[in-house]
Amino acid sequence: MKRLVHSFLQDRLGLDALQYLAAKKQVPVHRCTPFYFLGGMALFLFLVQIVTGILLALFYKPSPDHAFESVRAIMTEVDYGWLIRSAHSWSANVLVGVLFLHLLTAYMMRAYRRPREITWISGVMLLGLFFGFGFSGYLLPWNELAFFATRVGTAITGVVPVVGHQLLLLARGGEDVTGDTLARFYALHVVVLPLGTFAILGGHLYLIQRHGMSIPDREANRLGSVERVPSMPFVPHFLLRDMVGWYLALGVLAALAALFPWELGQKANPFGAAPEGIKPEWYFLYMFQTLKLLPAHIGPFEGEVLGVLFFGFCGLVVLLVPFLDRGPKSRGVLNVLAALSVAFFIFMTAWGWFSKPDQMALRVSLGALLSLVTLALVLPFMEPRSGARRGLYALLATALVVMVAAAWGHFR
Repeated sequence: MKRLVHSFLQDRLGLDALQYLAAKKQVPVHRCTPFYFLGGMALFLFLVQIVTGILLALFYKPSPDHAFESVRAIMTEVDYGWLIRSAHSWSANVLVGVLFLHLLTAYMMRAYRRPREITWISGVMLLGLFFGFGFSGYLLPWNELAFFATRVGTAITGVVPVVGHQLLLLARGGEDVTGDTLARFYALHVVVLPLGTFAILGGHLYLIQRHGMSIPDREANRLGSVERVPSMPFVPHFLLRDMVGWYLALGVLAALAALFPWELGQKANPFGAAPEGIKPEWYFLYMFQTLKLLPAHIGPFEGEVLGVLFFGFCGLVVLLVPFLDRGPKSRGVLNVLAALSVAFFIFMTAWGWFSKPDQMALRVSLGALLSLVTLALVLPFMEPRSGARRGLYALLATALVVMVAAAWGHFR
């Protein structure tokens, strides 16, 4: 009976081809191997987003008159609805954080080198798509904070030179945030962005299968060649290790959703005053805080326009990294820019998260925590017992002391 079932499936599904691909795929084993788990973690969190999103869509009503009430009904009347919504929101935030780390570690390993240029570009495009998921999903509960944050966020597109007003009308469906905006954001969130993500993600995974995992230069040089770097089979050795991370992530998400459930707030009132402390999601804070600090005019130009153009240029540079790295000199410039960008992101995110004057200690503590996470990623690239590694240990210890001291000074 077992042979008959196998023969039936083999004739119709071509299982031998899948078995061949699974047996062929190898994962290099070196000091940076743990970074490979970030890609699988991102894929798992995206699957969590799909499952929880489908469950929420069964009860959600995308109209200004019913959106807020439908979300409140999900949280109060649907069995475990509050847990599903919290898991969806938390997994979205964790997913973007994992993607940031995945992009950073891929850059540090120079995973964009020939012939992986398109793999890098597709990965950056996926990060942009998940930014779109976060921005479009923020409005769907139609609560007060999301409404005014969306009004501010879409207004930023209006300052883009030449096409700004057209982009604003396209995003909002009119001059202001209305029910048309909600309908557009819902269609974008559940149809347009998922279709684009499936297409690009499929290409991204195919390219990874086609070219294999990238190996850092240091590891290849240490062993003499890429062929000498040891490897393990993806199935089952690496996959089982990957699944352990998925179980841990699921446990963390469940704990966050249960202990810190996502709040709903008040229903949006388009004619009311904007509440104090409007902030976007944490991964937009560095842009939000920068634009808020820029003066109205910088020379003959509007400050906000220059800020938007600056961030657009930065995104273009990240996208074109494989073509800008032309040798040791250009790579050195890119490394300096990458270090400055990470420091800027950490500084502005901490400032935006705790922006009140009396929250300086919390701001320093959060900045030190983010620095700890980022500096820890550099450890595998340092030679054991080297001066650079000892210096990195000193930086990690300093960041830890600063974080604890700042938090203690605020809460004591």
